[in-house]
Amino acid sequence: MKPIRQGDVILQPIADATGKKLNHLTLAEGEVTGHSHRISNGQAELYERDGILYLRVLSDTATLTHEEHHQIEIPQGNWMVRIQREYEPEGWRYVAD
Repeated sequence: MKPIRQGDVILQPIADATGKKLNHLTLAEGEVTGHSHRISNGQAELYERDGILYLRVLSDTATLTHEEHHQIEIPQGNWMVRIQREYEPEGWRYVAD
């Protein structure tokens, strides 16, 4: 599987998703708009380990939604959740959505 991107959120396929199980399915909160990248349909679990989120999609697909982006179907499997960064003369910063 290849990485999947929605706005500033990138999902990278991994072998296993483990960590502390979270009681929500929000992958990222919008810093500027307050909108969030979240799983809105399908069966999935979200884990956190060492400050990194991991998504486990249990159903055939799960729907990733955000108010300003097209929804994306995420296939079954394990994913590492990353936030895109960009370089500025002052240093690296996370992209704000």
